[in-house]
Amino acid sequence: MTPPQVQRAWGTSYGRCRKCSATTWYFNYEKFHAEGAAVRFRNGRVDAVWTLWKPLGWHAGALTLGAPAPAITTQYGALVTIPCGSYDARVLTHGGVTSTFYVYGGKLWGFGLNRSSASPCH
Repeated sequence: MTPPQVQRAWGTSYGRCRKCSATTWYFNYEKFHAEGAAVRFRNGRVDAVWTLWKPLGWHAGALTLGAPAPAITTQYGALVTIPCGSYDARVLTHGGVTSTFYVYGGKLWGFGLNRSSASPCH
């Protein structure tokens, strides 16, 4: 999607990441409260989208945010783990899209989708 397409789908109420190397928008439930979703753009198109913090009730199939990390393996099998500093990204790539499960403190903390050529770390 292009930025105008994202705005049509999610609106224009977003914050912009000032320290990010690529244009990144934050769609928060509440202004200045880091909970919701983020969208990163590269070359004028969405490159990645992911949850911010741990929005209540968000889930992927049977996995709910806050689930113990072993539940990811139970649901999807062994995934590639990429260290991202204080958290790990467990990735499942199919075609040109990577589904990412973010693990922090031994629990599923977030979800993401990105192009397979993009880093899952944010």
